[in-house]
Amino acid sequence: MDFEAIKAAAEGYRADMSRFLREMISHPSESCEEQAVAECIRAEMEKLGYDQVELDGLGNVIGWMGEGDRIIAIDSHIDTVGVGNRDNWTADPYQGWEDDAVIYGRGGSDQEGGMAAAVYGARIMRDLGLIPAGCKIMVVGSVQEEDCDGMCWQYIVNKFFPAKGIQKEQVAFVISTEPTDGGIYRGHRGRMEIRVDVKGVSCHGSAPERGDNAIYKMADILQDIRALNENPANERVTVKGLVKMLDPQYNPEHWEDARFLGRGTCTVSQIFYTSPSRCAVADSCAISVDRRMTAGETWDSCLQEIRDLPSVKKYGEDVKVSMYMYDRPSWTGEVYETECYFPTWINRESAPHVQALVEAHHALFGPERMGHADPDPQRDAMHLRAGRPLTDKWTFSTNCVSIQGRYGIPCVGFGPGAESQAHAPNEITWKDDLVRCAALYAAVPGLYRPEEASGDATQFRAGLTDNEIR
Repeated sequence: MDFEAIKAAAEGYRADMSRFLREMISHPSESCEEQAVAECIRAEMEKLGYDQVELDGLGNVIGWMGEGDRIIAIDSHIDTVGVGNRDNWTADPYQGWEDDAVIYGRGGSDQEGGMAAAVYGARIMRDLGLIPAGCKIMVVGSVQEEDCDGMCWQYIVNKFFPAKGIQKEQVAFVISTEPTDGGIYRGHRGRMEIRVDVKGVSCHGSAPERGDNAIYKMADILQDIRALNENPANERVTVKGLVKMLDPQYNPEHWEDARFLGRGTCTVSQIFYTSPSRCAVADSCAISVDRRMTAGETWDSCLQEIRDLPSVKKYGEDVKVSMYMYDRPSWTGEVYETECYFPTWINRESAPHVQALVEAHHALFGPERMGHADPDPQRDAMHLRAGRPLTDKWTFSTNCVSIQGRYGIPCVGFGPGAESQAHAPNEITWKDDLVRCAALYAAVPGLYRPEEASGDATQFRAGLTDNEIR
């Protein structure tokens, strides 16, 4: 494989990728509002001569290059979060600016930059004849990830693939283009969106003893949830903290994986109540809990953990612990209902799809993370990258929660931009990253060795739930 030719081809598309990314950024594309950016991506793929470009029923845009039964997919979500307080931005987040090094605007790092590099990476494969025989490349611009990560791929696996006569087993692996700060990522923690409801009885506020204040009950539960996140895991505490999963005593099979991914966490993110008036005792209270799961933690264990808290047991049948459901219509109007459950996943570093990326990076750029160095700390990438291992994991969650977490399709990550830019004001991404990622994507299919895939790439996968949602 001529790696210098691949780098030269990627460099030759630098201006095109920068222009394409700025076009995507110019279309506001919050979850469920991605139509304009999806059509922009479809037009770019068609202009570049993709063999087929289509929109599925949910609104994911999918481009194909090559022919064959084996599929290598590259995924980028094309929705973004909003801009928040506009006063925190120094320029228009949907027009922004660019210079020789960076592109400014909402979605640059998270993660339309990945879409730009993926679209052109596949074109480089075509230019240089790098698509292996019997293989086709699937480039996905997926929707609604910010709302419900992975739901887009639940739709692809359960609706789009069957309609096309494709078995999920045909997908050898998927590269996620979420930002990786110049690293190759082989896993991340999962998460759950949990709701706790408490019943009370209202009465006039002048005689609160006649009622049963749900907010007071919830106050006890809040303290236990805080303790679950912050406590140690020793015999001196009633509520053992989530740090326990890093200890082989509590997590004998997966404590090493947990230490790699990082400990689980929980935090209360929202609180609600009902009361007849401001002069009455509250008759219900509810909270949302953001629960991050490490290896060894599952859907059932995380719910049971909250049900077993002393305060929850104290109030018995007045407390309900449940999982949120997601059912917002996509931009096409399609509804795919699913649980707000996003499984943990981690690969063996030796897995052939991980090693294909490592080998490509070594051949193209060497064994160290690369990035733009700049005296301006706001524009410097290397302060986040220097000295970190090339192969690592994400802090946040990605569509891989479904692709590998639910369905066991191997995933690996390499994408332009920085995690720290995600959801932040004055978001930027680096042009060098676009070029580097496009080159690596182009090289990977030819370096993947399917004969080395043994079926045991996954070290831990929290897997499916036990309900009826498909």
